[in-house]
This record gives sequence, structure tokens and C-alpha cells, in this order.
Amino acid sequence: MGLPAPQKKRRLYYAYDKDVRRGEKMRIYLVIVDETDEARKALRFASRRARKTGGGVHILALIPKEDFLAWGGVQATIEEEAKDRAEALVASAAGSLFDESGERPAMSIRQGDAVSNVKEFLAEHEEIAALVLGAAATGAPGPLVSHFAGSEAGALPCPVMVIPGSLGNDDIDRLS
Repeated sequence: MGLPAPQKKRRLYYAYDKDVRRGEKMRIYLVIVDETDEARKALRFASRRARKTGGGVHILALIPKEDFLAWGGVQATIEEEAKDRAEALVASAAGSLFDESGERPAMSIRQGDAVSNVKEFLAEHEEIAALVLGAAATGAPGPLVSHFAGSEAGALPCPVMVIPGSLGNDDIDRLS
């Protein structure tokens, strides 16, 4: 009885390590994720674009700051539950991306004002090549799309890619 033939292993890549060995900067696509369908479409677009350009994906989840302050223990519980939900969301998005492409994205979670957090993140990470946002299929596009594709668009350190929520997976695959 012989040994089974060795299986080809899928190589794991981490977003910031891939081309650093050769002294090259890697193109990173920053995707803001939440529970919406348009965020999943933005992640799909970014992952395919990253694969085609030899880049990577950084997933950022934003936790809004609570408007009210409860008693110490209650407030801490509320904030911890929000953080747990965000961690589960990021882990799920990263798992989907890995299952699909074999790429392991970088992940971050930030709490507070969404617009301020995205601006700060972009200022801190010069490797970000594009901010990828999903727009709702109907109605208003959402606060981040409205802000970053509006009056702030000309002041950003990278392009903004707005992925329409009306696109299907085949459309996203074709366009990315």
C-alpha cells in the first residue's frame, strides 16, 4: 500500500506581504463592509480587481458611536456586543473572500464617526490604491458614497470606486 499522491496546497497570501519581498508596493483596495447586499457586491468587485492587478483587499468595518450613555456596565455591554457583531461581519467577509480566491485580506474595525474614520484610515495607509464602496440599488446611495463621491472626492489620496447595487455577480465579474 503506497502513500497517497501529495495534494497541491493553495498558497496563502496576506494583503501587505505579497510583493514586499520584491520591494514592490502592493495595490490595496479598501472595502467598507456592513450587512448590506451592496457591501457584499463592493467586496466581490474589489477581490476580483485585486486578483487581476496583483493586489490585495483590506476590509474595514465601522461601529457607530452610541448617541446615549447608559450606566457603566450597560454601556460597556452595548459596545462589546457591537464590536462582536463587527468582528463576526469582518470574519465572514474575509472567509468568503478566502474561499473564493485563496487570498487572505487584511481586516480592521474602527468605532466612531464613519466619515472621520475612513479619512483617518486613508491618511494612515498610503498603500490604499482605491476606496471601494457599494451604492444601494434604489434610493439614496448611502452616507459614505454621498460624502466621498461628492464634495470630498477631489481631496482624497486615492480614487473612489462606487459599485452600483443593481449589478449582478456576472456583471461584477465582467467589469472587474
